[in-house]
Amino acid sequence: MGIKLLLAAILIWDFITCAFGFNVSADNMIRIGLKRRPLDLYSVKGARIYAKDHHKRGSNRNFDALKDEIVYLKNYMDVQYFAEIGIGSPPQKFAVVFDTGSSNLWIPSSKCIFSIACYLRSIYRSRLSTTYTKIGKSCKIPFGTRSVRGFFSQDNTKVGNAVIKQQVFTEVTHERFFTFLRARYDGVLGLGFQDVAAGRVTPVWYNMLLQRIVTKPIFSFWLNRDPKSSFGGEILFGGVDLTHFRGQHTYVPVAQNGYWEIEIGDLFIGNNSTGLCRGGCPAIVDTGTSFLAGPTTILTQINHAIGAEGIVSMECKTVFSNYGNLIWENLISGLQPERICHRIRLCKHNVSFDENVHSYEKKMVVRNSKLEKLSNDESALCSFCEMTVFWMQVEVRKERTKEKAFEYVNQLCEKLPDPRGKSFINCDVFSLPHITITIGNKSFPLSPDQYVIRIENNHGAHCVSGFTALDVHPRRPLWVLGDVFLRAYHTVFDFGNLQVGFAESA
Repeated sequence: MGIKLLLAAILIWDFITCAFGFNVSADNMIRIGLKRRPLDLYSVKGARIYAKDHHKRGSNRNFDALKDEIVYLKNYMDVQYFAEIGIGSPPQKFAVVFDTGSSNLWIPSSKCIFSIACYLRSIYRSRLSTTYTKIGKSCKIPFGTRSVRGFFSQDNTKVGNAVIKQQVFTEVTHERFFTFLRARYDGVLGLGFQDVAAGRVTPVWYNMLLQRIVTKPIFSFWLNRDPKSSFGGEILFGGVDLTHFRGQHTYVPVAQNGYWEIEIGDLFIGNNSTGLCRGGCPAIVDTGTSFLAGPTTILTQINHAIGAEGIVSMECKTVFSNYGNLIWENLISGLQPERICHRIRLCKHNVSFDENVHSYEKKMVVRNSKLEKLSNDESALCSFCEMTVFWMQVEVRKERTKEKAFEYVNQLCEKLPDPRGKSFINCDVFSLPHITITIGNKSFPLSPDQYVIRIENNHGAHCVSGFTALDVHPRRPLWVLGDVFLRAYHTVFDFGNLQVGFAESA
């Protein structure tokens, strides 16, 4: 069901209830307390966020076309917050992740026989429910780089004190063993849009509105910032708790592509602009991941500023060693930055160059042959080139000398985020800079104690950067605002006006 059709149905119901005198409270709300589990090193290292871009190999290079083709995925290994729901009559209890980054409700099935992980968690038994309705249609729900598989069923679903009648959900019959072996939750309750739901089934949140369980088409999300508290936070369906925030919310519109996606502006490390998102970057607001994800170009600068461990990239260093002077000269001469890597033949796209470029490219053949021995991945070399151009462009804007700029870029090549893991940092966070995100022309700073994740175990404390790399397309850097950001800012998901609001958490 489309968003406009859903809202129209709600308005019609309002008219009917008023006309015929039905007593429907305007203050109907569902309050869900969240439990929190501490992160461990295994979960942090194994957590992954992915985004697929279906236009990478296509002929259409249009930015707007790219915008509608992003598919956002993750493996949920870093989940910290969950709550209990019931499915069936009488209710069978399940611990689920309330996830704005997906749209389906799924839990393990009693028919999950060949996946060991299912035996370690609560499973749904349809024969025990008097309100079960069989659907049986098979489905796959994206999960990390693969998917969980099962079939659709229908049953009453209890969320808080409310019961949603005949909610369609997925009984999962195949799960990945290693991913779910250490999971503290049973399934996922998606709070995203129907557009991205597997099978286009009606999400739980839509049915809350359609069945008049809540009357205001908003829900709010608050995370407790006290790490020692057993109370993890709260989701309030149908309203906002005034005790959970300070000041006023800053609202920004949602991009209509299936996710709770907004536009953010420039990011600052301390008082220094990173520059990448001054013209705007998309960001998905995601309650189902612990980290704040963004493009490697910026994450490398953050790593350098906060002293996070990175990986020394020989490709990055080799590109910089071979092309640093040329990149600098082209930037100083005024050549458009996005054309430089094409001109030196490290990026191959269908672009039109001036007549002098062809003769210039011939001179690059010998120089490029050095790189062929180093890496056969042209896309990787192109990415390193574009990152180098961006970093040097920032230094040029700051009017840094060539020597200072080269020293900085060389240091950044040693601080690239490891795509296979997370970046560890010193637990003495007091000297680290604030990281500030611009949303709706307002600054939203994150202090070091907010973006550093502290992990305690038998061997002492480890501190991990709350930032992780996510690369989709160089012309469309995507960000994900996970729990690192949401702990600092109370968030309102305004479904009726298609907007998201942020205010300082109390």
